[in-house]
Amino acid sequence: MPIVHQGSLNTTALVVPDLYVQIVPPQNLVLNGVPTNVVGVVGTASWGPVGQPVIVGTMTDYAVSFGPIMVRKHDMGTPVAAAVQQGAANFRCVRVTDGTDTAAQFEVPGTNFLFTAVHTGSLGNQIAAVLGTGSQAGTWRLTLALPGGTPEVYDNIGGTGAVFWQNLTAAVNDGQGPQRGPSLLVVANAGGYAGAPVAFTWTFATGPVGTDGANVTALNLVGVDVMPRTGMFALRGLGCSLALLADEDDATQWPAQAAFALSEGIYMILCGPAGDTVTNALIVKQAAGLDTYACKLMFGDWIWWSDQVNAVVRLISPQGFVVGRLANLSPEQSSLNKPLYGVVGSQKSGTPGTGQTTTYSSVELQTMFRAGIDVISNPQPGGFYWGVRCGHNSSSNAATSGDNYTRLTNYIAATLAAGMGQYVGQVVNAALFRRIRSTQLSFLQNMLSQGMLGSADGSVPFSVICDTSNNPQSRTSLGYVQSDAQIQYQAINEKFIVNIEGGQTVTVTQQSLANTPGSLAA
Repeated sequence: MPIVHQGSLNTTALVVPDLYVQIVPPQNLVLNGVPTNVVGVVGTASWGPVGQPVIVGTMTDYAVSFGPIMVRKHDMGTPVAAAVQQGAANFRCVRVTDGTDTAAQFEVPGTNFLFTAVHTGSLGNQIAAVLGTGSQAGTWRLTLALPGGTPEVYDNIGGTGAVFWQNLTAAVNDGQGPQRGPSLLVVANAGGYAGAPVAFTWTFATGPVGTDGANVTALNLVGVDVMPRTGMFALRGLGCSLALLADEDDATQWPAQAAFALSEGIYMILCGPAGDTVTNALIVKQAAGLDTYACKLMFGDWIWWSDQVNAVVRLISPQGFVVGRLANLSPEQSSLNKPLYGVVGSQKSGTPGTGQTTTYSSVELQTMFRAGIDVISNPQPGGFYWGVRCGHNSSSNAATSGDNYTRLTNYIAATLAAGMGQYVGQVVNAALFRRIRSTQLSFLQNMLSQGMLGSADGSVPFSVICDTSNNPQSRTSLGYVQSDAQIQYQAINEKFIVNIEGGQTVTVTQQSLANTPGSLAA
């Protein structure tokens, strides 16, 4: 009684009388949507790997991986912190440097035994190393620590002379078993030293200090798209739905970001330089040739933000607020009229404490929005709070200019790309057409039931065609199969008109709602 999987047995050529059990896999795939809250952030830091994406969920995670927020342009932690305040909690962070970054080092006094910080950056200067008596007689204990982190303790290191230093090196670099793995702070090098150990307490700030290499340019942030990838290109293939290059306001690099965003299905958040003017912003955008739904360009009205880590109110790019707000919205939603948190003020509204309350005129807003430039401002249509004022990307095409178009299109495309590939290699017949169509329809129906799709008149807002009408034999005989879907997105209420006719001469006509028990006149 053989048990086989369907397709592995030629059921038209059986000879031996027997019971043959075939396991038939489910005929229709089920598509689960890809995440739309993954944010890619590229910038500088005082610690951490360079050019390697790191998963970060909270500011505690960020501090462990990259050190504290730094008060400087292009700092990666600053937009992450602003985004976290909006509810974002799924980041892929890539540290960049200008190539001058160095790792802190500490040579044990009187020896040539060398500790080197595992990462470059100034945070490594705060590493403390303590060598003292071990728990067992005749042994030593090494403790390595960074302020605010969990100390690394290497206990009961034995041996004399060169053997001890070799054992110490092995403990630090290889760990002491599953309970105490290799150091995440330093790398040790015995250097052939053979003298007797002496207790010490030392910090790495006494040796060659670590530097951040934070004087980066737009080219550093964009990086290169060859292995090993750096900068923005290190985000390739990570499933980011949103991304930003921290404080990158060089318009010459906007086309490169747009091309990358289109290739990866990412909504890239750009920004103009601090203190920009509306006239200049229009000229720069036009000169850069930026006209695509893949990017959202924020006007250079930078935001005053209370930096709790450094206890200072400082000016930061609007990127972090926008990307955090979008990451915390379903993809069919717009950033328009959604409250932003943590905003103290903006350059337009004035420095905090001045009492200045300057706002944008309708002409200024109209000029920016027609050009595909968005802005954070206060008030919003819903009240006196800070928010994104338009909810548009940088496209001049009214059919594709909404946040919702970019995010929903990328979401649907990424979901289909992630799941429909399983149909490749299967036999082309009517059953295959039916399964392909059913898979897509079930996914779109799920979106409809969750309110991500819909129509104003209640009709079904999608259709999928996959049959002989769009797959003639002349095509299928060459191995082609085509599925055509049409999906109607829900529009965003951007211009809400309320008509009121009032006056003592107005004649009111009332209409009764027929066949509706208990209804009121309308």
